[in-house]
Amino acid sequence: MTAAPAAPNAGPATEQPLGALSKLVQDVNDSGVSYQEMADRGIDEGGNRLPRQWYQKLVKTPPVNPPSVAQMQSIAAALGRPLRQIQEAVAKQWLQYEATELAGYDSEVRIIVAHLAGKSPEELRRWRYMIEAEERARRESGE
Repeated sequence: MTAAPAAPNAGPATEQPLGALSKLVQDVNDSGVSYQEMADRGIDEGGNRLPRQWYQKLVKTPPVNPPSVAQMQSIAAALGRPLRQIQEAVAKQWLQYEATELAGYDSEVRIIVAHLAGKSPEELRRWRYMIEAEERARRESGE
């Protein structure tokens, strides 16, 4: 009876890429802001803050559950980023959802954007030049 051959050594475990929020925190840390500085300035509307270790763990071993709204407010203050950006990063990291809507624009703008979706870079450039030329003509004519 012969034994099955041993599985080849896969080598060291490969690191998983950082999630969107973890990457934001890492990028701010890489820019020179310490985790302690994040903790010091990351105060939510209720006056609460997340400890330094929370930011470290988010980068090294992200929690299974996403942060709460209050925690997202703290993170936004800590990173100096808009709450909306933090919410989008949380949605991407924990829900694999990437926001693509055009918030704050009316249906006409959404229709135009939908029309341009999927166009080649050359076609998009041509449309942008046409729009810019029309705006320039209006300014020059005093409209």
